[in-house]
Amino acid sequence: MSRKPGLLVLVGVPGAGKTTIGKELSSQTGVDFFDSDEEIVERTGSSVSHLFIEKGEPFFRQIERDVVAEGLKRSDGVYALGGGAVLDPATRELLKGVNVCWLKVSAPVAAKRVGLDQPRPVLLGNVRSQMVKLLNEREPFYKEVATFSVDTDEKAPSEVVLDVMAKNQ
Repeated sequence: MSRKPGLLVLVGVPGAGKTTIGKELSSQTGVDFFDSDEEIVERTGSSVSHLFIEKGEPFFRQIERDVVAEGLKRSDGVYALGGGAVLDPATRELLKGVNVCWLKVSAPVAAKRVGLDQPRPVLLGNVRSQMVKLLNEREPFYKEVATFSVDTDEKAPSEVVLDVMAKNQ
């Protein structure tokens, strides 16, 4: 199966570093950076948290599916997907043939990175236990769509970027 060599998609749970690493990869490689959550906010005029809480997860996931489908038509760039985008079977199907990097992170590190002050609706309540639940639920889907993976635990963003660039050959 051929893949789109100029488009790199980043997936992972909240706190994996998708936005941080994506922006740095973009800067170092001279390609554009895109973020599906930012595109959803731009399209709807509402925050992800607002859509998720006020309109419900099914409503949010439909918008996310449409935004990601459009974003995957790009010929190049770095594209960070929302952590739950891989839950949708149609989105997983769209990711076939696309270069996808799974940024892996452990629950304790992810919980520490997202902190308690971030507006992340899927992490309401006990952040650490919610992160464990997300990892367990989503790991099979990240494995399914990933072309390769990079561990981000205890690494500086610059180290993760080097690892991604080395594996994205």
